[in-house]
Amino acid sequence: MTRLSELGESHIISRVLTRNPTSAHVIVGPGDDAAVTAPDGRLVSTADMLVENEDFTRDWLDWELLGRKAAAQNLADVCAMGAYPHGLLVSLAVPDDTDIACLEALYSGLFAEAERAGLALDRTVPIIGGDLSSSNLIVIAITALGTVGQTSAILRSGARPGDALFLAGTVGRAAAGLDLLFSGLRRDTAAPELAALIDTQLGPQPDYGALLTLGAASAMIDVSDGLSLDLARVAAASGVGIDLDRALLQEFVDPLLPAAEFVLAARAPAGSGDADRAGGSAMTAEDLALAWVLDGGEDHGFAASSPSSQSPGVGWRRIGRIRTGHDVSLDGTPVPASGFSHFGK
Repeated sequence: MTRLSELGESHIISRVLTRNPTSAHVIVGPGDDAAVTAPDGRLVSTADMLVENEDFTRDWLDWELLGRKAAAQNLADVCAMGAYPHGLLVSLAVPDDTDIACLEALYSGLFAEAERAGLALDRTVPIIGGDLSSSNLIVIAITALGTVGQTSAILRSGARPGDALFLAGTVGRAAAGLDLLFSGLRRDTAAPELAALIDTQLGPQPDYGALLTLGAASAMIDVSDGLSLDLARVAAASGVGIDLDRALLQEFVDPLLPAAEFVLAARAPAGSGDADRAGGSAMTAEDLALAWVLDGGEDHGFAASSPSSQSPGVGWRRIGRIRTGHDVSLDGTPVPASGFSHFGK
């Protein structure tokens, strides 16, 4: 074990960046006071953090998957604007007794996810700068940059009544994986179908390639906090209502049923008294799986509206429609905008 305190900042940075790809758009990369790049269009910027004990715990920490997740949640936001990734700025704070091998694994995950996005979109996505600091808690903060052409970015505010609603990627899997972890299950002891859900929670893989096949999108959002909550944001921004089709969501619900059965069985001895949305009766596996699909975040699927006359491309599945109104409903019945919020609202 080689602790970071034994190496020094410059050596650590040069060691973890050995895999950093070169890009024709990067004129000055890591190593100077600031990066210099040449964007090929309008610049799209986003930032997100992962904070120990808020977004993950050391009980199930996998450094490489943490790097993948940190990159994915930022790249997904850039792509949800209809932009192509341009580069990442990575700021990291870790305890000074951290093994350098942990940081190398973290950056391996960052590079792997950036490469996956780049391969899907025919782009090179380098780390162009960042910062490294010491802290009692692990904090990874990323700023992702992207570019769009002279046309406007795709916003949340463009959905119109009559549009169809599509989804690329998955929903509910990361939420199921999180509940499995809270139930005491771990990747190395889980059945393959349950371990795959835990992997989605620890290292989600957005379907970047589907963004090339959507065609005309009137609005789009990265489903990071929950389908019901993120669609409520689209509804509010666009001044519309959104109706989800329960039958079309079933393909996302069915694969989660074994996990729901496991979680409910794990909760039963504690007498948790889970109840369904209708109130009172015991929650079933179907209820829990549907709740994960509606309210669970962190899969980083892409939800997009498009004129009904447009056929979705490869990777997109219809899940509902845009209508007049101001709320989100399921087969016509309003559903609460529920999902993750750092401050409880």
